Order: sequence, then C-alpha cells, then structure tokens
Amino acid sequence: MKLLSVNVGRPRPNPWKGLAQTGIDKRPVDGAVAVGEPGPRGTGAVGLAGDRVYDLRNHGGTDQAVYAYAREDLDRWEPELGRRLASGSFGENLTTLGVDVNGALIGERWRIGATVVLEVSCPRIPCGTFQGWLERAGWIKQFTQAALPGAYLRVVEPGDIRAGDPVEIAYRPDHDVTIARTFRALTLEPELLPTLLAADALPPETRELVRRRTVR
Repeated sequence: MKLLSVNVGRPRPNPWKGLAQTGIDKRPVDGAVAVGEPGPRGTGAVGLAGDRVYDLRNHGGTDQAVYAYAREDLDRWEPELGRRLASGSFGENLTTLGVDVNGALIGERWRIGATVVLEVSCPRIPCGTFQGWLERAGWIKQFTQAALPGAYLRVVEPGDIRAGDPVEIAYRPDHDVTIARTFRALTLEPELLPTLLAADALPPETRELVRRRTVR
C-alpha cells in the first residue's frame, strides 16, 4: 500500500456553484508536501500546504483536511467516462495504490511515510462543482449509485509526505462502519443511518444529522 501521488489544487473559476474560484483542479506535486491540522472550517485551510478550498461553508476544516481516492477506483471509472483519469482528476489530495479506501472504517488511522498519521472521518458527497468539473450531465447520480466516494481524513500527527510513501493501517476501531456504508446511509439507503452511531469518530455534524433523521 502506498501513495501513488500527492496532489495540490490550482485555483480556477467555478461557474458551477456561483463562486469565484474552486480548488478541485488537483495536480501531482514533486517532492515533499507538508501536512498539518487546518483548524475549523471557514478559513479555506486544508491539510496540505499549498492547497485550499473556496466553498467555505461546505469544505475544509479538521474533518475534511485531506481527501483520498484509490487509483483502482479511478481505473474503474475510466471506461464509463470514456477518458483517461490522471491522478488528482477527482479532486483528491492523495491518490492511493493498494489501499481499500472505501472499505476503510470511520476512525481508522493510516501512517504515511515516517511521521504522518491521518484518521478516516467521512465520505465525500458529490456536488455541482464535481459534476461541472467532469463536464458530465447526471454525474452526481452516477457517482452516488456506484458508492465509491473516497475518504476524507483528519490530521492526527503532522509531517511531510511524498509520492511513493508507504501507507500502513496503524489502527482499526472495533465496529463495521465503513466509508462506503456511511455514504450509502447518507444518500440512497437511509435505513442504514442508525448503524453509523457505532462509529465514535464520525464528524459531530454528521452524527447530529443521523440523530435528526432517525428521531421518531
């Protein structure tokens, strides 16, 4: 298991969400990239140096510090989209190889390279910017039905990472709430929502959403 690439965004106009800019255009970076805790949402800060988000209401902050997507899943999408998908094409910071990103448990911790530890927090929920970026009508529905969302991660221990760094599963919690299950519960299978509460590391806003939707 390793990092195939580390990707940082290049600001570009965002006509799809009525914002001046978006950072979804992620490109691989040569050399080491510093990883640190970005702090609360609302500043635009994320976990990788040189990157940021521009939708301050919906992106960034501690629980969405770093976004990972598996190279294997990008390869799976290539025939459906009819194009080659370079690392970073889905706006991911980390393109992994050999890591079961969607099978990762909420609260699972990854050690990357010599010093960095990241914690799996929640799945990516597709938005209009993602659909517009890929120039594919109906992409939100298509992506949702596939339930291969990729994972957001928190920064537990900062440091530097680079392409080729090994990824080690340093800790797996004692529950079965995966990224894929969480995504399905929040989108197409609300009957799964109560099962998410077994994951203590679920973001507070997601936990509150689950409670609101399951209250009788």
